[in-house]
Amino acid sequence: MRYFIELAYNGKNYHGWQIQPHAISVQEIINKAISTILREKVNIVGAGRTDAGVHASQMFAHFDVANPLNDNFTYKLNAILPDDIVIFNTQLVHNEAHTRFDALSRSYEYKVWLGRNPFLLDTTWQLHHQLLNIELMNKAAAVLYDYEDFECFSKVKTDVHTFNCSISNAEWIKNGNELTFHISANRFLRNMVRAIVGTLIDVGLEKITVHDFKKIIESKNRSKAGVSVPAKGLFLTKVIYDYI
Repeated sequence: MRYFIELAYNGKNYHGWQIQPHAISVQEIINKAISTILREKVNIVGAGRTDAGVHASQMFAHFDVANPLNDNFTYKLNAILPDDIVIFNTQLVHNEAHTRFDALSRSYEYKVWLGRNPFLLDTTWQLHHQLLNIELMNKAAAVLYDYEDFECFSKVKTDVHTFNCSISNAEWIKNGNELTFHISANRFLRNMVRAIVGTLIDVGLEKITVHDFKKIIESKNRSKAGVSVPAKGLFLTKVIYDYI
């Protein structure tokens, strides 16, 4: 029997989602918690692989068990998980359902704080004494709709077969001192959102033009794009399936 769990986590204390040697991950913590409750080894599969320090306000994962789960399974799971990981619900799905391969789209937000805020140090990238031209940043963000190959924003050493992604939304929204980049696509490359944000910030600082931004995409060269901004401002916010 296959179940989906919907969850959220603060990524500050974790070396990303994916299990890896000599580092603690979100996947590992949840595996251990579910295995403890069910008294059998369980390996969950996530909808994506967030990097070290990246957060998720909505993530899905699936796992298989031989017998139906009790109604209080979600309660029990939250009771033994650390406070920075929360399970919202558990849902029985068909046996071929897959959180990663069946996802129709994923959405991320990157949060920038314009100024200083000691209470948001772990969840925003704070920019002091820098004026951003947000109108230019949104003009450059709109350019992303015209392209599919985003190799220039991908980590160099990666095992993907294609750098093509279909971006359906990309925009900056300012609310007071909070400046948030919203982006949705059918898939994302490793480090892609943080590299896009870093390059768009360069546009906002008027270090590069919108035309330069286009040329960077066309170059397919990571070294020509901007820096990868800090992980702490990045959130996976939404994963969409046609059966949930």
